[in-house]
Amino acid sequence: MLDILHRVTREVNAAPGLREALRIIVDRVADTMSVDVCSVYLRDTKQGDFVLMHTRGLHQEAVGQVRLTTSEGLVGLVAEREEPINLENAPAHSRFLYFPETGEERYSSFLGVPVIHYRSVLGVLVVQQSDQRRFEENEVAFLVTLAAQLAGAIAHARASGGIDGFDSLGASSDAAAGRVLRGLPGAPGVAIGTAVVSYTQADLNAIPDRCPLDIDLELESFQAAVGQVKRELKELSERIADSVTPDEQMLFDVYLRILEGDSLVRETIERIRAGNWAPGALRQVILEHVKVFEDMEDPYLSERASDIRDLGRRILSRLRDEGEQVRQVPDHSVLVGHEVSASQLAEIPQENLVAVVSATGSRNSHVAILARALGIPAVMGVDDLRVRQLEGCKTVVDGYSGRFYVDPSTTIEQEYQRLLDDEAEFTQGLEAVKEKPSVSPDGRHISLYANTGLISDINLSIAAGCEGIGLHRTEFPFLIRDRFPGEEDQVRLYRQVLEQFSPRPVVLRTLDVGGDKSLPYFPIHEENPFLGWRGIRLTLDHPEIFLTQLRAMLRADVGLNNLQILLPMVSRLEEIGDVRELLARAKEELAEDGIEARTPPLGVMIEVPATIYQIDRYCDQADFLSLGSNDLTQYLLAVDRNNSRVANLYDELHPAVLAAVREVVWAARRHGKRLTVCGGMAGDPAGAILLMGLGVQGLSMSVSSLLRIKWVVRRVPVSRAAELVNRAIEMDSPEEVRRMLRRTLEEYELGGLIRAGK
Repeated sequence: MLDILHRVTREVNAAPGLREALRIIVDRVADTMSVDVCSVYLRDTKQGDFVLMHTRGLHQEAVGQVRLTTSEGLVGLVAEREEPINLENAPAHSRFLYFPETGEERYSSFLGVPVIHYRSVLGVLVVQQSDQRRFEENEVAFLVTLAAQLAGAIAHARASGGIDGFDSLGASSDAAAGRVLRGLPGAPGVAIGTAVVSYTQADLNAIPDRCPLDIDLELESFQAAVGQVKRELKELSERIADSVTPDEQMLFDVYLRILEGDSLVRETIERIRAGNWAPGALRQVILEHVKVFEDMEDPYLSERASDIRDLGRRILSRLRDEGEQVRQVPDHSVLVGHEVSASQLAEIPQENLVAVVSATGSRNSHVAILARALGIPAVMGVDDLRVRQLEGCKTVVDGYSGRFYVDPSTTIEQEYQRLLDDEAEFTQGLEAVKEKPSVSPDGRHISLYANTGLISDINLSIAAGCEGIGLHRTEFPFLIRDRFPGEEDQVRLYRQVLEQFSPRPVVLRTLDVGGDKSLPYFPIHEENPFLGWRGIRLTLDHPEIFLTQLRAMLRADVGLNNLQILLPMVSRLEEIGDVRELLARAKEELAEDGIEARTPPLGVMIEVPATIYQIDRYCDQADFLSLGSNDLTQYLLAVDRNNSRVANLYDELHPAVLAAVREVVWAARRHGKRLTVCGGMAGDPAGAILLMGLGVQGLSMSVSSLLRIKWVVRRVPVSRAAELVNRAIEMDSPEEVRRMLRRTLEEYELGGLIRAGK
């Protein structure tokens, strides 16, 4: 039966539409189980009834006509209980409801299983037989498994409008209006526009291996294709130059660096010389590099896989002489795709582009970064997005909450148009606070810092008026090379960041790789990388790598004196002492070379729950603390925030998380240590209010959030925020907390910060 199940699953997933998927399941189930009847009932999302959508065995005229509520019939009972109902004499059951048009009076045995997708009952799958018998356990298991497969198909169909014929089968004609898909917020804002589907130029996965007839010709073709892609990337960068700051074009410089580096191109050439034609060699190398990035834990770094794939497709396209056609796009275009790349976004004329939506990715994707730079909303990781049916559809994009509406109802469209008008007025108000101090109405100064990772973030952070860098990730230079960067390279990079912010403080986090964040040239394979060899654990085990980075940081700071060093993934007190010894050693080595460097403040990231229970000891040993709200929440709640199946359980405003943060704040205050909170909580208006109330005096966030949080600080008294914290920690759920804070933001006329919020 397992072989049958796999075959049916493949057929269902390959079906062109839901109607065909229903037919496949009904026919295969009836044949496999040798039953007289197999039927599928789907829930009408407008009215809540269950409608007979497809059957084999009942009268066909009943399709679309038979409707039951959850309180009616055996179908309703299955939906109500959310579990299988197995009866040998169904007509004798008290919930049996007879519909003459079905002809089901001939059938005695009944087995119904719910079709459930993320806790929502989408339908009921039923088999019936004339003989009185109770279905066997393996038959029930088979039907339950198929129902689970059907759940995904129905969810996708509802999301993309693919429940073909549903209206004509008796559902309300408005049932499909205002379909809403949920993803992850990628860039803030709302937009109304027409969907324009992005597509890849070539399919790398479909390329076979092949022995080349002429190796020299293959090499020549490959290098010509790489050269053409380089020219195109430079042209795209110039095209978008007027819409973003010059440094934001760094995104395309990254692409060019990859092509000009000694890894991807060199490895492809080696594969060609080893006996594979250029497309096959390219496929091998691209997929190997993609896997390295996809296996990384850090969301920002794992998103680089899509950039590598995009480069591979572009080169393959040129190898195949499939030059990109000039594409006509409508005004108010919403770019939609399975995996939208930054270069695909750049190809849409900026005057036509209003938003971007992707089935994959997160706010760390290059396309999300670029969308924030362009000031357009983005929704990433839309799980139920079927792009092939979306071309030309009217859409609404809500980048605050991660909602994407397809063919919105008139009411939804009007409401979002009102929000758009309010947004324009609201944005003007944000600019007004740029030059004003970050001081609350009751006189408390809250320092606002920026989180950065690329040099392109720096100018934006300065323009937004931040007071320094609260967290600069140093991993990226290690990842775009095919070897560890040398000391001179690191000095140059760190100096550039420190100089631009001097005399304001800059916190450089030491190398945070390892576990499933393996470097391409330093692979690590572990059973549980989330709890593995990473961060400070790895660098302390490799002092030859760590000392080079520490020396580079100290050298970059000479004459500026604004460097602060932050240690990631600390979980043992002795790790701080070990780093201090290495830091002293690095300083001594520089002194021997005639370089007089100072010893910068050394901070610890509070992101492992164990640190909270020894927080007083950490305060004794560290010069400052930085609470990483993203990882701390993830570890406290045991939720992978990038896993769409459990993402709804991840919430930094969970009362347990707030209580943990309070412990850290109290300890920092007792010991007189500076504490900064970085991560999503600091950049969330609701989270910022609670952090103010807890007594946090420094918030570090992405540059796109800086002015919004400054507005919050300037409007909400710290004394009021403290009252809200006390209430929030006593609440039962993060939903309660958010409702309270939503009301508070509206009270202070800050509703624009959460226009279509959580």
